[in-house]
Amino acid sequence: MWTPELSLALALVLPALGGVFVALLGSRPNLREAATLIAAVLLAFNVAYLVEIAQGHPTLDLATLAPGLHLVFRLEPLGAIFAAVASGLWIVNSLYSIGYMRGNNEKNQTRFYVCFCIAIAGAMGVALSGNLLTMFLFYEVLTLSTYPLVTHKGDAKAKRGGAIYLSILLGTSIGLLLPAVIATHFLAGSTDFVAGGLLAINEITPAISSVLLVLFAFGIGKAALMPVHPWLPNAMVAPTPVSALLHAVAVVKAGVFAMLKVGTYIFGPALIAITPAADALAWIAGISIVLASVVAMTKDNLKARLAFSTVSQLSYVTLGVMLGSPLAMLGGALQIVMHAWGKITLFMSAGAIYTATGKTEISQMDGLGRYMPWLFIAYTVGALSIIGLPPLGGSWPKLFLLQGAWESGHGWLMVALIASSILNVAYLLPLSARGFFSPPAEAKLKKQPPMLVILPPVITAAGVVVLFFLIGPLRDYLAPVFLSSTLAAEAAL
Repeated sequence: MWTPELSLALALVLPALGGVFVALLGSRPNLREAATLIAAVLLAFNVAYLVEIAQGHPTLDLATLAPGLHLVFRLEPLGAIFAAVASGLWIVNSLYSIGYMRGNNEKNQTRFYVCFCIAIAGAMGVALSGNLLTMFLFYEVLTLSTYPLVTHKGDAKAKRGGAIYLSILLGTSIGLLLPAVIATHFLAGSTDFVAGGLLAINEITPAISSVLLVLFAFGIGKAALMPVHPWLPNAMVAPTPVSALLHAVAVVKAGVFAMLKVGTYIFGPALIAITPAADALAWIAGISIVLASVVAMTKDNLKARLAFSTVSQLSYVTLGVMLGSPLAMLGGALQIVMHAWGKITLFMSAGAIYTATGKTEISQMDGLGRYMPWLFIAYTVGALSIIGLPPLGGSWPKLFLLQGAWESGHGWLMVALIASSILNVAYLLPLSARGFFSPPAEAKLKKQPPMLVILPPVITAAGVVVLFFLIGPLRDYLAPVFLSSTLAAEAAL
């Protein structure tokens, strides 16, 4: 009999089983990649069911490690939306990976697809975690499973990038996040995610909550808040499908999702609003938004430019959490969705250009839009969404964050958001201008890129248009999370 608990278990089992079949079929590429796609599609259907039933908050106890320490899944709307983003984009990224990996004759493709499956399972575990302990363990699974993907090429540059990736992410999680989890359990007697905030209902003082908030903010290294961000640009040594995974499907989205979930269910908006450190962290997020955009402008390498863009865009979510306003936190939640679809479009476009031309520097891409018009149109649509131009999905998070900053009395931080959009124009649109309006640097492409590296970014570019018009259902689905959490925390405080 089909039950919500079975569906929760399948969210973890399906990608894991996909990894097993990929490994078994490694010598038969067509079947291996079919196994990846089948697992991705089945997971997406399963998650669609979870999105539908999330308001019922079904729970699945996975194991009891010790008294009061449980591995548990508990479904709620934030986790359901993150799971939907990750599972839906896994399908698109899998199609793209087939075209990219074959088009560039990449080695170790079976290992690549296996690690990808494990990473998606880790993302599902983070999305559906019912407490900090469960989230922490799957957060580490995600880190370890993506390390072989970052170092996929196996050369000295890849190994160096992987070492920075692993040392920063493990260092922050073990040195800062784990002590925060332990301290939360000691202070509250639990690590459960609770409406209103676990710490708020246990009447933790603002001074103690300040220390914990700092530990969580920098311990969740995947959120890439400056200065713990260098792992992200260094991870760009990976193949482009991995970059898309890191930036849009799983890794950084797991980071900012964890930040949002901790802010909502461990602290609660009302406690954050009276926590002194929240103001300082909001300013650090605002500085990260602007400074990373400025650094992005200096990068000629397209993937490096997009990496620093991601550092900036992730800080939108952290800013929304630290403002402690329901509107701002809703903006942060929407940013997870909208940025994922926009940024994966940009990275897949970068990879398609590389597959067709071998070019990685923006200054080398003059006139290419004339030979790959659909690809450059898709890139431009994704860029305009990141900038925040209607009618594209990326405009909504900025609107809610601006309103939230004003509502919470942080009007000056609106300047950072506005400056970010202006800087987005300055570093994202030059590629479109060069591609369409500059004289071609070469007579023709070295080779026509495979359709499977062109079609996926076109699909995701169309997605950012559709998401603009889905704001009503998304807002209605997510807004009660922050409103009810605020009311519960205010009652406790």
